[in-house]
Amino acid sequence: MSKAFASQADLEDKKTTFEQLSPHCWAYTAEGDPNSGVIIGEKFIMVSDATATPAMAQDLIKQIRKVSDKPIKYVLLTHYHAVRVLGASAYLAEGATEVIASRGTYELIVERGAQDMQSEMERFPRLFRGADSVPGLTWPTLVVGDGKPGRQGSLEVDLGGVKVQIWHPGAGHTRGDTIAWVEEEKVLFSGDLVEYEAGVYTGDAQLEEWPATLEALRALGAEYIVPGRGEAMKGNADVNKALDYTKRWVTTLFQAGKEAAAAGMDLKAAMAHTRKSMDPVFGHVFIYEHCLPFDVSRAYDEAKGIKNPRIWTAERDKEMWSALQA
Repeated sequence: MSKAFASQADLEDKKTTFEQLSPHCWAYTAEGDPNSGVIIGEKFIMVSDATATPAMAQDLIKQIRKVSDKPIKYVLLTHYHAVRVLGASAYLAEGATEVIASRGTYELIVERGAQDMQSEMERFPRLFRGADSVPGLTWPTLVVGDGKPGRQGSLEVDLGGVKVQIWHPGAGHTRGDTIAWVEEEKVLFSGDLVEYEAGVYTGDAQLEEWPATLEALRALGAEYIVPGRGEAMKGNADVNKALDYTKRWVTTLFQAGKEAAAAGMDLKAAMAHTRKSMDPVFGHVFIYEHCLPFDVSRAYDEAKGIKNPRIWTAERDKEMWSALQA
């Protein structure tokens, strides 16, 4: 019997947790499913990563309303992937007035947002509960920076009693990754630039640059981090554990991709070669088997000089899967 495509057979819901990390910062985590962050000021609230559908966003809104009646004014898109952004309309219905993204994220939505939406929904239907509530692509209303990494052109948002710094620290998970940094409380909302004890999806990554971007995040000296997947990390030592975990995944994967490309392997052989170094370290983590085919494909491409990731369409997904199952 052929293996079910991607995560179509993964139907078990995960337990969500909404926990306070600091006076103004909260983490919404889901046992390895995509996380969101919440920053609650005296005047306004910001949500970092909007969830995959408006129906799923309602779960987070209910949690927020248990602790605050302040208006949810801002939604931050840490990157363009559908599973992170398509729930934004639920916050707009709540009165949100700004959807914030980096220049790189805006460009990626223009370039491949529609294809990504179809691709992701077909790969992992459980993560798109209530997909019929999605009105279409999510478009930012406020674009930050000029696409270059660093704090120049960064945005500072005052929520009342707490300020949030937003900027693009460098390429990694995508070329448009954006972070939220609450410096006074040392809380970092990293999006999928950082994961912990969960699969690191790299299908649209810039693998060569990613480790340097992680080191730029390390230099912040965060005491708390809400990663894209995995538990919220508390204390600088545990923050560094998450950074190290992600860096090890990225460097191990890319090294295997470079070796496979140099040896002229086809994709199936590259997958077998990559498993030799990845399986013993990461084979036990959540969505490892989901991520690895897309990760190996991207690592092999980048090692062969394809700098701008090829667009994942639903058709390309199936072609890749068939090549690996043959």
